[in-house]
Amino acid sequence: MMMKKKENNKSMKENIEKEQNSNVEDVKFEDKQTEEKKPKGKSRKKKETKEDKLVAQNEELQEKYNDLNDRFLRLYSEFDNFRKRNAKEKLELIKTASQNLIVDLLPILDDLERGIDAFKEHNADPELIKGVELIYNKFYNILKQKGLKAMDSMGKEFDTDWHEAITNIPAPSEDLKGKVVDVIQKGYLLNDKVIRYAKVIVGN
Repeated sequence: MMMKKKENNKSMKENIEKEQNSNVEDVKFEDKQTEEKKPKGKSRKKKETKEDKLVAQNEELQEKYNDLNDRFLRLYSEFDNFRKRNAKEKLELIKTASQNLIVDLLPILDDLERGIDAFKEHNADPELIKGVELIYNKFYNILKQKGLKAMDSMGKEFDTDWHEAITNIPAPSEDLKGKVVDVIQKGYLLNDKVIRYAKVIVGN
């Protein structure tokens, strides 16, 4: 009987120890599982932070692109405006480059006209008149090629944009009231711009 009890006690102890060992192994196994799970959580966090950084970098690059694109468009429009303005100024300069010289030559043109009229009044040699007219026509045609044009003011409505009134006289007829009845000095245009007003007498 004593022997049986001892054997029973031994087997009970062995069973208890086995259970304890199995519990310890279970605990270790659980710890291992939790340890194995932890690195996975950390890697996810790392992935999330990397994605956030990439999103932030992308937004920053997009802002820089928008800023540079805006600057480029403004610079291009400013340059385009400058180019157009410069071309316009060059065109105007070309048109009026010879204005000062032509204005200085107009009195010579006037003298030639007066000379031809004087020769005709005094019945000068027709060949002499033709010679002076030839010189006048050549001279005037050269200036005409540069854009010079004489005003046709006689009998036209008086206009301060074109004419300069020297004096007023009673109009010879009703239809000449407020109109040019005589031209003292011919007016001229250069490329449709007035470079000398016509000095006129106006009927009233």
